[in-house]
Amino acid sequence: MSQSLATVAYLGAAILFILSLGGLSNPETSRRGNLFGIIGMALAVLATVFGPRVSPAGIPWIIGALLVGGSVGLYAAKVVKMTQMPELVALMHSLVGLAACLVGFASYVDTSVQLAGAEKLIHEVEIYVGILIGAVTFSGSLIAFGKLNGKIGGKPLLLPARHWLNLAGLLVVIWFGREFIHAPTVAEGMTPLVVMTVIALLFGVHMVMAIGGADMPVVVSMLNSYSGWAAAATGFMLSNDLLIVTGALVGSSGAILSYIMCNAMNRNFISVIAGGFGSGGGAPAKSGEAAQPQGEVVAVSAVETAELLREAKNVIIVPGYGMAVAQAQHTVYEITKTLRDRGVNVRFGIHPVAGRMPGHMNVLLAEAKVPYDIVMEMDEINDDFPDTDVAMVIGANDIVNPSAMEDPASPIAGMPVLEVWKAKTSIVMKRSMASGYAGVDNPLFYKENNRMLFGDAKKMLDEVLTVLKS
Repeated sequence: MSQSLATVAYLGAAILFILSLGGLSNPETSRRGNLFGIIGMALAVLATVFGPRVSPAGIPWIIGALLVGGSVGLYAAKVVKMTQMPELVALMHSLVGLAACLVGFASYVDTSVQLAGAEKLIHEVEIYVGILIGAVTFSGSLIAFGKLNGKIGGKPLLLPARHWLNLAGLLVVIWFGREFIHAPTVAEGMTPLVVMTVIALLFGVHMVMAIGGADMPVVVSMLNSYSGWAAAATGFMLSNDLLIVTGALVGSSGAILSYIMCNAMNRNFISVIAGGFGSGGGAPAKSGEAAQPQGEVVAVSAVETAELLREAKNVIIVPGYGMAVAQAQHTVYEITKTLRDRGVNVRFGIHPVAGRMPGHMNVLLAEAKVPYDIVMEMDEINDDFPDTDVAMVIGANDIVNPSAMEDPASPIAGMPVLEVWKAKTSIVMKRSMASGYAGVDNPLFYKENNRMLFGDAKKMLDEVLTVLKS
């Protein structure tokens, strides 16, 4: 393939990636957006492999690597459960960071001796920054993977003088960067490069360990942004325009998504990085002088729940991570279909940080064939709760916590939440009275108009569906 043809292919791939991002911004066009992304990536890979920069002797090795990597990816996509999607995404981000590190070291060894003057300086800065971003992304994503799948607790690890430690690490990285740029040989430059990589790996671990469980959706989008900038840095190292453009698209879109997530939690990005709140769940977090919930919990059965739904005219369902864990989305769809066939107005309220990553609930509901037009964002549906007969919360906790609005001393004070307690009746489905991922107790459970349906969400919803159909 000639250079001009490869350039045209790259341009086409870049356009397809932009169209893909546009399509993914809306659930109704997300499949088309995904298809654009697949075609664009296939075009980019083919243009690179058969382009003028790859010798014919190297093509068999590249094809072999593609087959191995593609097989691993295909297997992972087939066996991963929908509840494991957040940790799979984090793991994919780590691979992007690892690739940036490996490409950086290879590029330094392979090309630095061939360059001189300003060109050598610019190339070495690209390598240093690329490996720095890649190492932070790699180690941070691995820690995020561990937190998301439960192998690492959600409670933030806040070391004494952690901000001073971060500052000291940054100063050491800058100093070794100067040593790296002024190194006369590749062998001498390798020492500061390795030291910087180790510091960057430790920083990635420290940064994500300090972020609490409640902020994990922000972490996922933040690492998505980091992986994009790591890819862009790799593009600069390899002088690959498409990789630069693609990395910039992913990096900027991830940064925008992080900003949206922070707004949805009434948090700023710096406070998340400095150390988020949250615990491993199961017990209320210490919240200072925060008001304690008052009242008694009223439990209901599946039969009583079905009767409340049957008599309702307007129903809003709020899904959370518990629905994903129980794999109850298909039963939820059957209940929705049954109620709509009876003339009940059923809609879904989705909080921006419901689940463990942005869009987690939307993906689950789409998988269950829930119509897109009844899946509403928080801002679209929050004003409708006072006119709702039944608000049904399935496995959500922090995103429906009235403390965010009613208790200034609460750790989640000011966080926008779905105001389910304003409905005539709210029904919360949970396995137990344990607190949510943020580790903050929820006064909603004790409100007079609230009912608790305890048990496995899938089992309880199956019972509700049976009664509705009887």
